[in-house]
Amino acid sequence: MGMSVKEEEDPASPKDGEWPEAAKAEQLARGAALKWASGVFCRAGKLEGLAQYWVRETQRNSSIQSRIKSTLQSYLDGVSMGLEQLRSAITDLQRVQKELGSIQQDLASNAISFQNLQRIQEVMVEHAQLGSVVQRLPKLFSVPQLFSESLDLLRSDHLLEAHARLMELESLQSDILFQLRNRNLLSPEHLASVQSYFGGLLELNDALAQHLWHIVGHGTKLVSEDPALFVSALRIIEREEGIDAALLQRARPPDFLPPGRPKCWRQKFFQVIQDSIVAAHFKAVPGSIQDHHLTREYLASLQSSIRTELHIVKDLMVQCCPPHYNIFMTFATMYHQSLANHLHHLLTWDLDKQEIFALLHWTLHVYPSSEMMAHPDLLPEVDTSALGPLLPLDKIEYLEDTYLEKVQASISEWMQKTLALEFKEWFSKEEPESDYQGCFQTSLPNIIMKVRTCLMLDENIQIASLISDTLREKMCNMTLGELETFLGSLYEDLVEFATEHQQEPKASKCYTQYLLSALNNCLALSASLSALYSGSSLEPPKVPPSLDLALEKVQKKACRLLLKEMLEELKPLFKQLPSHQWLSDESQLMSSICAVIEKHAKYFCRTREPTSTHLLSETEHLIRSQYLRALLQKRMVCQRMEERRQMASRMLQDASQFKELFCNLGLEEDKQTFKVIADLQELISLKDHSILILEVLGFVTKYPDVSDDHISMLLDLRGDISKEIHKNVLEVMAQNPQVLPENYEPIFSNILVPAPEPPFCLGKSKCA
Repeated sequence: MGMSVKEEEDPASPKDGEWPEAAKAEQLARGAALKWASGVFCRAGKLEGLAQYWVRETQRNSSIQSRIKSTLQSYLDGVSMGLEQLRSAITDLQRVQKELGSIQQDLASNAISFQNLQRIQEVMVEHAQLGSVVQRLPKLFSVPQLFSESLDLLRSDHLLEAHARLMELESLQSDILFQLRNRNLLSPEHLASVQSYFGGLLELNDALAQHLWHIVGHGTKLVSEDPALFVSALRIIEREEGIDAALLQRARPPDFLPPGRPKCWRQKFFQVIQDSIVAAHFKAVPGSIQDHHLTREYLASLQSSIRTELHIVKDLMVQCCPPHYNIFMTFATMYHQSLANHLHHLLTWDLDKQEIFALLHWTLHVYPSSEMMAHPDLLPEVDTSALGPLLPLDKIEYLEDTYLEKVQASISEWMQKTLALEFKEWFSKEEPESDYQGCFQTSLPNIIMKVRTCLMLDENIQIASLISDTLREKMCNMTLGELETFLGSLYEDLVEFATEHQQEPKASKCYTQYLLSALNNCLALSASLSALYSGSSLEPPKVPPSLDLALEKVQKKACRLLLKEMLEELKPLFKQLPSHQWLSDESQLMSSICAVIEKHAKYFCRTREPTSTHLLSETEHLIRSQYLRALLQKRMVCQRMEERRQMASRMLQDASQFKELFCNLGLEEDKQTFKVIADLQELISLKDHSILILEVLGFVTKYPDVSDDHISMLLDLRGDISKEIHKNVLEVMAQNPQVLPENYEPIFSNILVPAPEPPFCLGKSKCA
């Protein structure tokens, strides 16, 4: 639908080109309105509401125009008010400009009068300076006299009067310098002139200071002899501190001060006390420690002198010093710091173990105790916890480690020397001494007791416990470690002793006796370990298993060497068994064997229990094993039934003889194992081959460590067992394997037998 809407032209719109922005905006508005109208009235039905749209838009335009007119009117009112204020300001500026011009004319007309006033001002300043100089002339002329009087007063110990003269001179010098500075006249030439005129002031100041520091350095002595002199020195120091504070506050700029200021004599007072403490107690080394040997007497003298001086400070010096000095705690802190530095110096010395212990004990226990810094007369002013430790933890650990090293070196050296003497004694031609029980012993047990008594308890561990529980524990571990090392060396010496005896038996005629004494020594050491810390309140240390193993290793080695020595004599005898002479008892073989056993066993009773019983038991095991080994070496084969009967009978007699022998030697029968010989002879004497397998199974069940080779050699020894029966026996054994009981004592496991010959072998003679 095409339709045009004719709108009235706004009579208030500007002409074309007069307001281009407004014209552009109006065009955009008209275009938008046309677009809106074409969209709204595109249908015939919408034209019915045209009148309503017209009324509504007309009212809206009227409202907008009224608001615009109101806003423009408020802007115009503000602009009018601003213009009015600008006109008033211009009027005021013109009036001020006129007044300034008038004043400028007056100043120009009176310039000559101002020049005359400037001259009068200069004359007035000069007059004031001259007046100040005239006032100070008497004092300036009296300067040499004041110097002389001050020195005389100082020599006669009139410190306060001398200091008053000094303050007067310094005040005069300071006033002159400040006057010159305030008038900008303090040139280098003027400063040099003033310092030259007051040149004696520095000498007087130094003399007074030297006198004061001498008094302060001997303060602890003066407060009891002449406290007034010490108090005078303190009053002078406090005066100087007040003058320093006043001058620092007065000086502008802060870096301008009279020569020699600030003196800081209060700070110097404490420094002199510190230096005097060091010089009196820690610089002059007594003759007893000039060669770097620290003594308990030196530490005791330090303890006594420091505590005495602290008592003097608390009782006398505190009353002489101002409260803010806190002089007592200051002295305690200075002594603490100086002593700490001195102890650090002592650590650079090569101290022995006694000196290290003395230093540790004194530092950790004496110094903070009631014997010194925590003395009842010094409490509660001295707070030992606030002072802190004399030595840091790392230095304490260093001293403890050094102490342990030196003690360890001493113990190790002593033990090695002892062991060397013991080893040398083993080659003696005479038997070792016997104790009250008749047991062999050397000097080693006494030394071992000293190891327990002196080294383990009384001297080292108890001493270490006085220092700290940590050091005590370290000492215990170190000592036990040294004992373990000692046992290792003893074991090596036993091996060397046996080697040399084997090479040259004549060099050690008492070989057996000294081995027995070594066993007794081990028992003594074992008893000392068991009695470690007995009757002591100290907690016993945990003995390391390695030490017990080392002790057991030495004992076993000595036992093996004893048994080996006996075995060397028995080997030739056991090589004759079994034989026809043995069966007939013509060679008296068993009597010889028993004689050798008895000869060695009589020495075993020279050892203490349970070693003697253990040696007898090991000897019994050795004889049993050697006897069985000899039977199973296939040296003899029974050809007839009579020989088997004789062998069985001989074995029963031998077992009975061995039992009787060892019972006589002191080994109880229930602890013997010769019953295996009797059981073995039953297999030898068996006549019925049909029950051989059952008998062998019974034997194997009773002795489960017996092997096929042992049974084979036994069957070969009988000489009447066919290969088929032999094979069946072994097969039955294989079908019935045995398990060793938990506490079973092996009998056959250590018995080696010759390997069986291959079935295709031609025999020894043919092979040869």
